[in-house]
Amino acid sequence: MTALRTTVLALVAATSLTACTTNEYGERVASRPAKGAAIGAAGGAVLGAVIGGNVLAGAAIGAAAGAIVGAVEDDKNRYEDINGRRYYYERDGRRYTYDRDRRRRYDY
Repeated sequence: MTALRTTVLALVAATSLTACTTNEYGERVASRPAKGAAIGAAGGAVLGAVIGGNVLAGAAIGAAAGAIVGAVEDDKNRYEDINGRRYYYERDGRRYTYDRDRRRRYDY
């Protein structure tokens, strides 16, 4: 029971330390670093329990590693708000926005 309790506390701590974000549709979602930290904490806690080491230390190391990987893999989507509309920029510089049907519309 102690290992499960420690794992749950590590997951809560890892998730609360990372930020949520808003996607292109205006919905609040967990950021990639938050997802990485949660997955890493769970994996580290399980690995620590299987190996017979410290579950909390495994969860902490896994959460840190997962958050780093999530931050590196985070979407590099740049955007700006102009006249009440959000415009996104692709890596090649093309600008687009989303219409009401969530279809991507490019500015040419």
